[in-house]
Amino acid sequence: MLETIEQRKTGKAEAMNELNAMRNELIDLANAVKAAKIPVIITIDGWSAAGKGSQIAKLIKYMDPRFYDVESIRTPNEVELRKPWLHRFWQRLPKKGEFLILDGSWYRDTVNAYMFDEISKSQYKDRIEDINTFERQLTDDGYLIIKFFLHITKDEQSKRLHKLASSEITRWRVNPQDIINNENYEKFFKRYDKTLMRTNTEFAPWHIIAANDKVTAQFSIMMTVTNAIKGACAAAESGEKFIDKPEFPVIDYKKPEFKMPKSKKLSEVDMTKSLTVEEYSAKLEKYQTRLFELQNRCYQKKIPVIIAYEGWDAGGKGGNIKRVASALDPRGYEVKPIAAPEPSELARHYLWRFWTRLEKDGHFTIFDRTWYGRVMVEPIEKITPQERADMAYQEINEFEHQLTEWGAVVIKFWINIDKDEQYRRFKEREETPSKQWKITEEDWRNREKWDEYEKAVDRMVQLTSTNFAPWTIIEGNDKKYARIKALKTICKRLEDRLLELDH
Repeated sequence: MLETIEQRKTGKAEAMNELNAMRNELIDLANAVKAAKIPVIITIDGWSAAGKGSQIAKLIKYMDPRFYDVESIRTPNEVELRKPWLHRFWQRLPKKGEFLILDGSWYRDTVNAYMFDEISKSQYKDRIEDINTFERQLTDDGYLIIKFFLHITKDEQSKRLHKLASSEITRWRVNPQDIINNENYEKFFKRYDKTLMRTNTEFAPWHIIAANDKVTAQFSIMMTVTNAIKGACAAAESGEKFIDKPEFPVIDYKKPEFKMPKSKKLSEVDMTKSLTVEEYSAKLEKYQTRLFELQNRCYQKKIPVIIAYEGWDAGGKGGNIKRVASALDPRGYEVKPIAAPEPSELARHYLWRFWTRLEKDGHFTIFDRTWYGRVMVEPIEKITPQERADMAYQEINEFEHQLTEWGAVVIKFWINIDKDEQYRRFKEREETPSKQWKITEEDWRNREKWDEYEKAVDRMVQLTSTNFAPWTIIEGNDKKYARIKALKTICKRLEDRLLELDH
């Protein structure tokens, strides 16, 4: 792709007239983006000294600073290195109606990591797949992604670097690695080119800017941004998905596929399983002691552990989580109770609030309710259209796959009780003053939709119980049995992972 780019020069007077017109248009378009609630991400990648900072400054000069954020992506810090590699980009996602402008992006991260031997060729390919998945998930959710690569020649880069280095004011902007990269321009050229080709998709195509001439580059960027925003606003008004016109052939993108072993339906689960008090006490001590030992080994090996709890109202999730958490060193875990999303969460991709809650590697993240509300509660309660909710099965599998790529053990529980047991627990809560806060009118309303929810759960388990993140259905009519099964399952999954690492 880069080989096809010709460096050219636009007439300055002609360009400035058109740029002034586009700047005024961009002000109106920024207001249209806000009104249409379109989140916009503009990535400015390219060679060192290609003019990324100055082009961003020119782009935002006339925009309302309340509705954009500019982030400069640098080498990940110690905390960021202990999270999934895309975590820091999910964290930065703009709200609907706002702009995020990135100086560098997930592409800089990936190319530099590969070129500096921080990741293997296999890991590089995995990252390319992660990037395409990430961008598809965002555009499916209504995000507009405009990707620029500022291309300059080797001689032009060398000239600019030396000019920056010769001034006391700008010398700090040039580091020894920039000079080394210029000397290895051809190697970086090939890697950038391959990366651009492998991520040039229909939903997020690349715009390669000939940037030897700064006015020409500014003109091209401004024109691309205004055209893309106009197209996205028109598509939003008509209820369609915007497809930007690609400048280069796009890849034949295919969504990742995952194997789904056959799972039991809820109606096939034996709900008579139980333990005596004596059995429970002995097993509780055994598995809590073992879990504490395993937590310490996971911390030493920096294995992240994600435990996701779902289940019927009054299913016993809280008590179950309490028995797990009480076995753990409190410095090494966080319990994340998930309620109805806040306005700031509703203004972003629904997975944003789960990505941003992940603990660092070596720690446990325990979710009380999860991302599965997207495919259960939201379509049934008409919060999310069924068509959009159906897309979440694939997105959730991709999310969990990226967590396991990071090294996480993902453990998912559905705590199952039957309808009679739920009724008994509801009545007990109503009649016990210390438990009345646990029962609401919403619980009774949800109970009326039991059959709908049961079908949704069966479908959820069938479509998201993967080899790498399988569901465990816990027979929960007897709380003692449910708690021991959860502890035993967690211990087994952690033992299996540690055994893998030891071999």
